[in-house]
Amino acid sequence: MSGAELRGAEHARGRMSTAVRRVGVPLGLLWLAFVAAHVYAASIGWFLPALAMGDTVFVYEPWARAALGGGPIVGITESWVYPQVALLPILIAQGISELLHPLLPGRYAVGSASYVVAWSILVTALDAVGFAFLLRAARAGRSRIRQRAAWFWVAALVALGPIAMFRIDAVTVPLAIIGGLWLLSRPAVASALFTIGAWIKIWPGALFVSALVLLRNRVRMIGAAVIVTVVVVLSLVALGGGKYLFGFLSQMSGRGLQIEAVGATPLLWLTQIGVTRIQYSHEILTFELAGPGVAAVGAVLTPLMALAVVAIAVLALRKLRAGASVRRLLPATMLAMVAVLIACNKIGSPQFQVWLLTPLILWWLFDRPRVRVPAILLLVDYALTQAVYPVAYDELLRAEPLAIALLSARNVMVVVICVIAIRALMRTPVPLRKSEES
Repeated sequence: MSGAELRGAEHARGRMSTAVRRVGVPLGLLWLAFVAAHVYAASIGWFLPALAMGDTVFVYEPWARAALGGGPIVGITESWVYPQVALLPILIAQGISELLHPLLPGRYAVGSASYVVAWSILVTALDAVGFAFLLRAARAGRSRIRQRAAWFWVAALVALGPIAMFRIDAVTVPLAIIGGLWLLSRPAVASALFTIGAWIKIWPGALFVSALVLLRNRVRMIGAAVIVTVVVVLSLVALGGGKYLFGFLSQMSGRGLQIEAVGATPLLWLTQIGVTRIQYSHEILTFELAGPGVAAVGAVLTPLMALAVVAIAVLALRKLRAGASVRRLLPATMLAMVAVLIACNKIGSPQFQVWLLTPLILWWLFDRPRVRVPAILLLVDYALTQAVYPVAYDELLRAEPLAIALLSARNVMVVVICVIAIRALMRTPVPLRKSEES
C-alpha cells in the first residue's frame, strides 16, 4: 500500500472515530437498557415489602371499576384528591387490563394483578414515546448529549425502583419531558403539554411558570394553557362535574403533615421520645404525624412554598434581564421550583421524587457542563427513596431509628438539590456591560 493510500486509510479511520464519538453507543443498546429498566422496576415491586403497587391495586383499580360500572366517578360525582384528567390514564389501564385477561398466565390473569400489569404496560408505552423524543437529535453533534441524558433516565428509573412506575405521577413525566424538549422551538405546544400534565398532577405547572418567566413567547404560551384549561373545564361541566371542578385544591389544603414530608423530619425524630406519634388518615389513605407543633409546621409550609416560588421567579427574571442565557437559566430555574414544591410540601409521598427527573433531563441538554453534580445527587436521592419505600417502609411506620435516618438523609438530599439549583441560578454568568469593562 502506498503512502498516499495509508494516509487515506488513516484519515478514514479518523473520520470514523469522530463519528463514533459523536453518535455514541448504538441506539439499540439504549433501547434494550430502557426496556430492562422498566421490566426491573415493574417486576421488583412484586417481591419487595410494603407492596409498592399499593395505590395502583387498592385505589386506582377500584376508582376505575366504579366509574366504568355505573358507580361514583371521582372528580365528577364526588370530590377527588387529583385533578380530573388523572382519571383518564386510570380508565385506560382498566381497558388494557380487560384485554389482558385471556392472555396472562396464572395469578397475573385475574383481578388486581391484571390491572398492575396493565398499568406497567401503559407507563412503559408513555415513557417510550418520551424516550423516542429525547433520542431524536436534530444535529449529529447533539446526539451523544441526548444519549447521555437517556442513560441518566435509565439509571434514575433503576435507582428509584417501582415507585417510579406505580403512581399517577409516572404518567406526567414523559409529557413534561416532551414539553421541555419543545420549549424553545414550539413553546405553545410545550405549554399545552405542561397544562395537560398539571391537570393530571399539579407539579408540571412549575415548569410552565419557569418558562413563562424566562421565554419571550408568553402570549402564545398563556393562550395554549387557556385553551387546554377551557376544553377540560367545559368537558367536566358537560359530564356533570362542575360542582367538584376544583375539589382537589380543597382536599390538598385540608391535609395534615405526612410523615415523609421534608418539613416533618425534626418532628418525626420526636417519636423516639414520645412527643409525636404516627397515625393513619382513613380520609386520604396516608400516614400523618400528630402531636405538639405538627399543625403549626403544616400551616407554615404552604405560604413558605408560595414565597419561595416567587423568589426563584424574581431571581431568574433579574438574571435574564441582566443578559444571562435562557438555555442556562431554564433547567436551574425549573429544578429549583420543583424542588421547592417538594421541600415545602405537607405531603412527602415518595413518588414526588419523579418530578425532579424532567429538569435534570433538560439540564443535560441545555447546560451540560454544570449538570454532573445535581445529576449525581438525584441518583443518590432516588436510591435513598427506594431504600425507604418500599424496602424499609414497615420499619418507618414503627418509627424505628434506622428507617427514620434513611428518610432524613433523603429529605436532606432534597434540600441540597434545591440549594444547588438556586446556587446554579445565581451563578449563571451575565455579560459585562461596557462601563464595567472599561
